[in-house]
Amino acid sequence: MTANLLEKREHSSQQQETAPLSWTNVFFFGSFHLIALAAPWYFNWSALGTAILLHWLFGSIGICLGFHRLLTHRSFQVPKPLEYVFATLGALALQGGPIFWVAGHRQHHLYTEDWDKDPYSAKRGFWWSHMLWIFYPKSNFFNLDEYKKAAPDLAKDAYYRWLDKYFLFLQIPVALLLYAIGGWSFVIYGVFVRAVILWHSTWLINSASHITGYRSHESDDNSRNLWWAALLTYGEGWHNNHHAYPNVAKGGWQWWEIDMTWWSIQLLQKLGLAKRVILPPTN
Repeated sequence: MTANLLEKREHSSQQQETAPLSWTNVFFFGSFHLIALAAPWYFNWSALGTAILLHWLFGSIGICLGFHRLLTHRSFQVPKPLEYVFATLGALALQGGPIFWVAGHRQHHLYTEDWDKDPYSAKRGFWWSHMLWIFYPKSNFFNLDEYKKAAPDLAKDAYYRWLDKYFLFLQIPVALLLYAIGGWSFVIYGVFVRAVILWHSTWLINSASHITGYRSHESDDNSRNLWWAALLTYGEGWHNNHHAYPNVAKGGWQWWEIDMTWWSIQLLQKLGLAKRVILPPTN
């Protein structure tokens, strides 16, 4: 009885630590979702193809390869100019700048599923880990002076500081180029539809992959390997593999665990551009 009461008090105290709702974030993400709903009235196959291409370019190459496996975990190395290219593609995904993204993900690994220290703790429920953590932003995850402490290697780089501050403005040249090529249909699909689908694809790794799927490794969290999430995120859904060995460049370990981002890393390795690629343990 006493233990249950203490647990309830602790849970209540944790709930009180939730940050206030950010109407700015609600408006920004809500606007993108509303504009994306206009897609059926602007449909053509070229516009859809553009959205799919940019989803792969900004998602697989920018986020999965660049922000995640390269910058966050340093699971391989590339020449600095190429690293900047991958980081820029990641910034174009509209998931925050490189310092913000890397810092948040490093805290996720360091304090996995901790109620307060994991930015998108799955213990707070599916919708919190999926997107509500963005709508109720805590300063230690969203304030530069706070979150840069988790990514000091990037924070000391002038280009990454610039990207972290101005990543939103990079959408302007992208939108202008898309409009010049294909008009409003390319803008709707290439910016808004692409961004919304890519957001939810990425967020599913924080939410669904900590709820359902199978486990290949014993880890101190509830991370899971989820095949359909892996297909949507170019290999990131093999989440239990990743949490067991975060610094390994290869997400899918079995032949059926498709990992498109790993294919790109292999290509870079064959071209002599990727060095010190960390592989799964041989046992």
